[in-house]
Amino acid sequence: MEKQGYIYILGSQSLALYIGVTSNLLKRMYEHKQHIIPGFTDRYNITKLLYYEVCEDMYEAISREKQLKGWRRSKKIALIESKNPFYKDLAFDWHDN
Repeated sequence: MEKQGYIYILGSQSLALYIGVTSNLLKRMYEHKQHIIPGFTDRYNITKLLYYEVCEDMYEAISREKQLKGWRRSKKIALIESKNPFYKDLAFDWHDN
């Protein structure tokens, strides 16, 4: 049985966007919020979960991630706003901060 996957879009206060893929969204969000893994999201403080999708397996998740990364910014914003019009942090209360 394949692991399910998740694609997710994070945003910063200035709405810099990051698209990622993981098999464990809860753990990955903890890593982003605690700045455990250095890189783009850590450097630009991109920690707010704005959108995510559950995929049947990691192959589907990776394929969807590539698709979303190829989109224009305006289309990504429209996707976020279709499910999260107020840009609420969907992972706000997932961990004790």
